[in-house]
Amino acid sequence: MTTVLADKIEMQHRLFGELSRMFGAEVPLYDKSLAVNRECNRVVCAVLAMVFPGFTITDGQIERTSGERHGAIRIGTAEEYRWVCRFFAAFGMEPHNYYDMTSVGSKSQPIVATAYRSTLNPEHRVFTSLLRTDYFDSKTRERIEGVLATRRVFSDRAKALIEKGEREGGLAWTDAEALIGEGTGRIFKWTGRAKDHALYKDLCDAGFKIAADIACFERHHLNHLTPNTFCMDLYTSAMKFCMGEIGEESFRGRAATALERLASRADWHTMRLLFRHLSREEIDGFGRGGAGGPAIAGLVDGLTARLRREDLDLTRLKHSGFKDFTEGPSEDTPVLLRQDAYKALTEPVQFMNADGSETVTTHTARFGEIEQRFYATTASGRTLYDRCLAEADAAREKDPGLPKRDFAAYERAYAAPFGAFPKTVEGLVSGGLIHARYWATPKGVAARGTLGTADLEELVKRGFVRYEGLRYEDFLPVSAAGIFASNLNQYGTQSTAAQRPTYTRGMLEEILGRSIIDTDAVYRGLEASSRAEVFEALGLTDRVGPGRMQELRREASVLGG
Repeated sequence: MTTVLADKIEMQHRLFGELSRMFGAEVPLYDKSLAVNRECNRVVCAVLAMVFPGFTITDGQIERTSGERHGAIRIGTAEEYRWVCRFFAAFGMEPHNYYDMTSVGSKSQPIVATAYRSTLNPEHRVFTSLLRTDYFDSKTRERIEGVLATRRVFSDRAKALIEKGEREGGLAWTDAEALIGEGTGRIFKWTGRAKDHALYKDLCDAGFKIAADIACFERHHLNHLTPNTFCMDLYTSAMKFCMGEIGEESFRGRAATALERLASRADWHTMRLLFRHLSREEIDGFGRGGAGGPAIAGLVDGLTARLRREDLDLTRLKHSGFKDFTEGPSEDTPVLLRQDAYKALTEPVQFMNADGSETVTTHTARFGEIEQRFYATTASGRTLYDRCLAEADAAREKDPGLPKRDFAAYERAYAAPFGAFPKTVEGLVSGGLIHARYWATPKGVAARGTLGTADLEELVKRGFVRYEGLRYEDFLPVSAAGIFASNLNQYGTQSTAAQRPTYTRGMLEEILGRSIIDTDAVYRGLEASSRAEVFEALGLTDRVGPGRMQELRREASVLGG
């Protein structure tokens, strides 16, 4: 009898669903933040239903679309890192990109990382850091490696399941559920137990809080999970209101501004970016309306009333507040991603020391992130982004108190450098700043062989070709470092090694025993593949020329298949 193997994408969905339940049980504030996000996303959908008559969405669809897009874990040793790689491979998740967090300037940390996800149409990712013990002086390194050597995170059962999946090309559902259970019941579970309080304290006192979080605890506990918001500014203002950080008047003003901006900017591309369950044709079939001031005011009234209910009164829960500002581009610049978070919580911990004594204390590391994803930049788009970000960060650092003192003024100051970016998908694509996926329209296919140009921009203008931006599926090291730093109340570290080490992608690939996928090549490949398909569908390969077609196919080959 042939064994039916579990679908790896469905395994991902189930894993993240179970991780969400686990994390929500461990961190009640996280569970409440999910509820706040769902309420905000419902209001966004109500606005979009006004702008696009005919658009409807069920609570189940909102729930799925609002779900976790990524998680983060921190690993201590090369052997552990290899097992983590093999674990995620069982779920169809491969290492994408190399992130050197030791080299992000004032926000540097003693870790390097990759992110595990599917290459095509990913919905879930796990940002996975590896502590570099040679970042430290020899004595500290020896202490860290000594305590890590006593740790055993993966059980024999977990290893056997992983190896079985590797031998057989996958797992039956019974085994898949067992492996998910290993993840939530052991590998990624918070236990509140740790070792060597003296090492922990020495690392924290020296500013190496991330190293302490990695080295001393007994599991690869989830550092955070990150759901998907449809409107970052609405969510952050709602959380600050629920946590008692801003008053009702301030919340109402911010919420109205966020929804008015959404209503004025929403277009076909917005719907396609937010709701992948909608086909292009469904979106084409929606009417076009609008959401005026009174309608938005009514939605703000309803949301305010909902957030004031007792079940979302987050002042009743212990918390450390919310970040003062959002990481990433300005709110009007739809590139890459924006991230924010409530700050790390202080949790009780029991340390077992080498002499047999116990130390009961607290630990601050796990926080609640949120993200909103936009479009993947080309090389020139990323260069422009990095330049704008540096200018915006410099402007903020001149007046660190401005976000709390006058948020509107802060938004204007932060957005000014990003004025170099077009604000629409059309402008970003025509400027060569983001990647796009093209397809031939029925009108174009009907005109096959009669077109006098292979210029895509002209073909788009004439209605023979359409496009959409490619969603950014990865991470921004500077933003991640900023999230880390704000949650630790400690910015950046410097190596204490006698000679500062240099870290490379090749070193991490050697640890993994496999190559790390370059996502810039994937985005280029997706665009190139779509361009080649358009030229073939429209009978333009001869006009494009064999050299260019060969180049497109070469770029697309990174996708496999």
